[in-house]
Amino acid sequence: MNFLRLGPVGREIPVVQHDGTTFDLRALTADLDGAFWSSDGIARTRAALERGELAELPDADSLRVGAPVARPNKIVCIGLNYRDHAAETGAPLPAEPVVFMKDPMTLVGPFDDVHVPRGSTQTDWEVELAVVVGTTIRYAESPEQAMRHIAGYAVSHDVSERGFQLERGGQWDKGKSCETFNPLGPCLVPADEVDDPQSLSLRLWVNGALRQNGTTGDMIFPVSHVVWYLSQFMVLYPGDVINTGTPAGVALGLPDHPYLRAGDVVELEITGLGRARQTLVAA
Repeated sequence: MNFLRLGPVGREIPVVQHDGTTFDLRALTADLDGAFWSSDGIARTRAALERGELAELPDADSLRVGAPVARPNKIVCIGLNYRDHAAETGAPLPAEPVVFMKDPMTLVGPFDDVHVPRGSTQTDWEVELAVVVGTTIRYAESPEQAMRHIAGYAVSHDVSERGFQLERGGQWDKGKSCETFNPLGPCLVPADEVDDPQSLSLRLWVNGALRQNGTTGDMIFPVSHVVWYLSQFMVLYPGDVINTGTPAGVALGLPDHPYLRAGDVVELEITGLGRARQTLVAA
């Protein structure tokens, strides 16, 4: 069972895909937002499917795919969370998770264009496992308890402008919050349908060349620790997105630094969570 939002920007329809059929969820919810996740939306969807209460959405294959999460309160990101990525950047392994924020308005669909910012010479790619919060988390008692608050997982592209991030002073946010810098999806897969979030393969291609090929098993801080840790410093609300870090293979870590330019095509996938594709265009 996969949750998606289909349709034009700002007018997406919430849907669920089950056994090869796309069903309209508007009988249950106006959107896949925090209110849906926090009100047993996944369980209610399963019950409605079992009772045959959901109508099939005609022509679903012809509709744009939006981000599977509507209007998150925040996007929280973890930097340097893969051992091989820390090694390629020459950074020591962090003793605690490296936390930064990303403007939630960067969220776009998995097949939408990504804008290379004006003045950019170092736009970089990063495939990441996204965690979507299902219920409010304050001061989780343990990593195991924190996992019970997760709605599901999705493919995330944490696009970065390295010059803005590392050479312009201040924190990383400037290089992370440019317009369109967080494609998400194509779908959200419920947490209880992902056997082990620490055994997923992540891959990313640029213009057909494989650049990243990693596994979530290489995370320094696993998903359970990340969610628990963040809850000690901030309240995590339903629909919030957590980007959990990227494996080795980014342009920053390659000898020739082949940063993205207008016209480049990035494709990315995570085992069981689907595949996305974005074209780079000039802002």
